[in-house]
Amino acid sequence: MDSAARARPTLRDVAQLAGVSPKTVSRVVNGEPGVSPSKAGAVERAIRQLEYRPNITASSLRRAGGRTAAVAAVLEDVSNPFSSALYRALEDVAHARDVMVFAGSVEEDPARERALVRAFAMRQADAMLIVPASDNQAYLTREVTTGTPLVFVDRPPVGLHADAVLVDNESGAADAVRHLAAHGHRDIAFLGDLHTIATARRRFQGYKEALSDHGIRPDPAHIAHDLHTTEAAEAAFGRLLDSATPPTACFSAQNLITIGAIRALRARGLQHRVAVVGFDDFPLADLLEPAVTVVSQDPYRMGRVAADILFRRLDGEDWEPTTHLVETRLIVRGSGELRPETP
Repeated sequence: MDSAARARPTLRDVAQLAGVSPKTVSRVVNGEPGVSPSKAGAVERAIRQLEYRPNITASSLRRAGGRTAAVAAVLEDVSNPFSSALYRALEDVAHARDVMVFAGSVEEDPARERALVRAFAMRQADAMLIVPASDNQAYLTREVTTGTPLVFVDRPPVGLHADAVLVDNESGAADAVRHLAAHGHRDIAFLGDLHTIATARRRFQGYKEALSDHGIRPDPAHIAHDLHTTEAAEAAFGRLLDSATPPTACFSAQNLITIGAIRALRARGLQHRVAVVGFDDFPLADLLEPAVTVVSQDPYRMGRVAADILFRRLDGEDWEPTTHLVETRLIVRGSGELRPETP
């Protein structure tokens, strides 16, 4: 790590700045009685000034050099196949080093992201893998300057210079739409995730660019954003399919959205008539009829790359923070190769 990285402030540092004993600081931190208001105020001011975070990890669990033998994963939703694959990849690498992994879901809530990061920092996690939900991660500057390795996955950090593992979302989305256009489709719907998510915006941009490449003007009536659940996607795509001018094909920009789109098609008996290409693979996609054509971004591979970065940092390697790209792959299975029906 950077030789200029500052050590984490300790309880003794707080006590010295506040002009009280370490025991008094401990009482304030733990909410114990017996501390005068003036001393409690002095301790709280010192905590804020030093940005002190209590270490609630038992000292008996700590390794030599101040390590806790634990790393943290701040994920979108641990029940989502993408997040699960990231977690498993990190766990596989950590297990080989006898290191534990703590994980939590942010569910696209910036406040929850900050709360999880703070909780893991208080437990002195040696390093963190983060799939950010907030639009600015400058609040993590303290973790960087105190030497905690961070790596961002799927979405780049904003306001912070740190390692990232990403895919080219625009290119992957464009490949999906070009594939549909190559099979004769011009009325291609877009089903997207929350517009606040950077990857969702980039996939929508790739969708528009691919349509433009084929001289197709996107139909606003066939575009649906902010579909963050399977149920929302099923309802939105159902409305498009039931309209007077339904699309002949669909690009769904996230795996849970793809599942919702397929449910809408099957409920109407249209799964063999309307083409679908999804971004992100999902379990059993190859066993459906027709099997689902997807743009796969290999989250397990992304997790392995991220884990390698974290542990190399922990081993003492130092380099300028870098963005690492993992390629997407179009997997042709059947649903994306259906041609539009002729009148």
